[in-house]
Amino acid sequence: MTNAIHWPEWVPLAGHQLRVSGVHFDALRIQGVRGEQVAARLIAETEGDAGPVICEATGFRWMYFLVAPGSAKEHRWPLGVQRFGTPRTVTYIGIPALEGNTWPLCWYSEPTATAPYVESGQLLVALSS
Repeated sequence: MTNAIHWPEWVPLAGHQLRVSGVHFDALRIQGVRGEQVAARLIAETEGDAGPVICEATGFRWMYFLVAPGSAKEHRWPLGVQRFGTPRTVTYIGIPALEGNTWPLCWYSEPTATAPYVESGQLLVALSS
């Protein structure tokens, strides 16, 4: 039996689970093609180490950019970017496991030891490009 450390602790071991934004992370949500373009720009600018970005495979195909708790309020976000993590509202974000069947959610960019969160300032720059 191994004692593998599961990191980060808010990522489920299998499938997907709901997590409250503002606790382990804040989330910024961008719809469809625009979200995919921003994510691709961010990944290119960070040489593949952008931090956690989640994609919904159905519906509006939202992209969720997970930033450090409390950091979503540090910037003024452009129209079309929805912010989750304020203390006034409770919002649940679906988080997929790092492996296995997680449909309809998938990691567009996984959290890493060097990028446990998307850097909010870098995200803002990618949105402006």
